[in-house]
Amino acid sequence: MPASAVREVAAGHALQEPLLPARTIRRLAAMLAAAALAILWVGRCTDLDLALADMVFDARSGIFPWRDAWLTVTFNHIILKWLLTLLAAGTIGYAVIDACHPHAGLGASGRLRLRVVTLSAILVPAVTSALKQISASHCPWDLLRYGGAQPYVRLFGAFPADAMPGQCLPAGHASSALWLVALAVCWLPARPSMAARAALLAIAFGALVGYLQQLRGAHFMTHTLWSIWIACAIVLALIASANAERRRFCSARTGWMA
Repeated sequence: MPASAVREVAAGHALQEPLLPARTIRRLAAMLAAAALAILWVGRCTDLDLALADMVFDARSGIFPWRDAWLTVTFNHIILKWLLTLLAAGTIGYAVIDACHPHAGLGASGRLRLRVVTLSAILVPAVTSALKQISASHCPWDLLRYGGAQPYVRLFGAFPADAMPGQCLPAGHASSALWLVALAVCWLPARPSMAARAALLAIAFGALVGYLQQLRGAHFMTHTLWSIWIACAIVLALIASANAERRRFCSARTGWMA
């Protein structure tokens, strides 16, 4: 058999197994649905957002002490954001180069994983930013309670006619790190436990990035939780799409070999 045919058959075998079984995808989708309801309940029916913001707000001085700190501004909001943006840009650039001049060592399966990671690097920040633009929710530091000029209104609550849209939900800065959840596909399907640990580590990292913004008064906790939810939903949807592409590839290969 010619070497090119051997490579094609090997590629077909590599793509036969889905990144995640359909049953696992359905279970994760159900967990995401439950998480969305839980986050909505916290934002609509509790004062946890306000309680946590109160804890980092200095009522006597009327400011968030961490608002202009080096850790939260220079490191988290500038240096770290630029590093994450460069990492995303490098990933996208590599995918574009591979699309124009395929790297032989990457293989069909590796290329599919690269596509999931690349699309996540694009979609997670883009979708989060788009949702922010149409959001009426305000950042803590904009609220009357914390020295601003706007009233506090719960998610989906009615704003006063003269209130300005806040455009603060979900947390945009956290999304610059949360696309890293997609790196879990690097261990799929062979090592699902390692993939789960990688995803949880990325979520924890994104949550930390978001928490540093909460210390500044730039976001409520639920803003960061919604960003985490959006990132996980996008990555899961991309994995499901990759599975469908694998099935189409295998069907085409089966027909070709027949």
